[in-house]
Amino acid sequence: MRLSRPVLTIALALLGSAAALADDKGEIRIGQTLPYSGPASGFGIIGRAQEAYFEKINAEGGINGHKIKFISLDDAYSPPKTVEQTRKLVEQEEVLLMFGSLGTATNNAVHRYLNSKKVPQLFVLSGATKWADPKNFPWTMPGMAAYQSEGVVYAKHVLEAKPDAKIAILAQNDDFGRDYVAGFKRGLGDKAASMIVSEASYETSAPTISSQLATLKASGANVLFGVVLGKFTSQMIKGVAEINWKPDLFFVPTSASSISFLEPAGLENAVGLISSSNTKDTLDVQWAKDEGAKEYFAFMKQYLPNADLSNSNYAAGYHYASLMVKVLIACKGDFSRANIMKQAASLRDVQLPLLLPGMTVSTGAEDYLPFQQLRLRRFDGKSWVGFGEILDDR
Repeated sequence: MRLSRPVLTIALALLGSAAALADDKGEIRIGQTLPYSGPASGFGIIGRAQEAYFEKINAEGGINGHKIKFISLDDAYSPPKTVEQTRKLVEQEEVLLMFGSLGTATNNAVHRYLNSKKVPQLFVLSGATKWADPKNFPWTMPGMAAYQSEGVVYAKHVLEAKPDAKIAILAQNDDFGRDYVAGFKRGLGDKAASMIVSEASYETSAPTISSQLATLKASGANVLFGVVLGKFTSQMIKGVAEINWKPDLFFVPTSASSISFLEPAGLENAVGLISSSNTKDTLDVQWAKDEGAKEYFAFMKQYLPNADLSNSNYAAGYHYASLMVKVLIACKGDFSRANIMKQAASLRDVQLPLLLPGMTVSTGAEDYLPFQQLRLRRFDGKSWVGFGEILDDR
């Protein structure tokens, strides 16, 4: 989904930016908050991979002679903690920018603060459409395909594969859940009212979702779209198996598809699960001889030799860090916050090692969505296997 909103120019929005924060030691100070503890702690691996990637860049001489100082702090996926840690990074650590912080509610808690401080909030790990709003929030840019775009893609598959489906939806009760459901319903169009037979939601503070699953099964639905995250992914997959519910099509969002969330549910219970991606599954044999995948594995062998390569969060961290470095290289030594945002919003057909063939990254002053294409994939008990053509939400 391409978002285009009228803006005067990005330059006007960036007036008054702070000067470069690369200090006397030649450091590019990058801040991040991630859940290294709490219900979404499995995503902490992303930060570990990025720390290693920036270590690799520094070992190769850095960016224009500047070394990257990466400071990633634990926010436990708790918005108040995100505020505390982000303020520490901006006001005490004096980071140049925030990069790759995870979560809709968590990033929302510091959205206005970072824009008021004119601190770039780059490649937010949340697909909420609100992150791509250059007119009102020129310092924030998303790092994922929009949740609504993903929802549309799943709906298109349902209409094609099972046009007489009876659909049940389980969604997290926040912007994360609502965005996915909105896109899914938009994709179904005027058939949404008749095809969706049951909807339920859950709070992130809930201990379990077993009652919701029982209610959804009782509706007679044969398609389940679970807009879940973290431990609730495991609970849903295991819970569906325990009540002997076997929906013909069973979807989870990309953000819930990490092997670290499937394992606690039993990988055998996740067979047939459908998700999507815009990156290569590094475990899929079809990429064994792919140069980008080989580059990734060489990096992992050297910098994270004891890592579990079946955990896709390592590849995700590598993927986003490689994009961040592309932006820094484009700055050509001008590491002012204004130029960081200018370059992030001026990407043109940028290739990344782990993007699927045919996909590139492009942004503009009026279009802050770097990733807008997806391919469906299905879990076979060991890994995710892509199928079908590259799709978008148009």
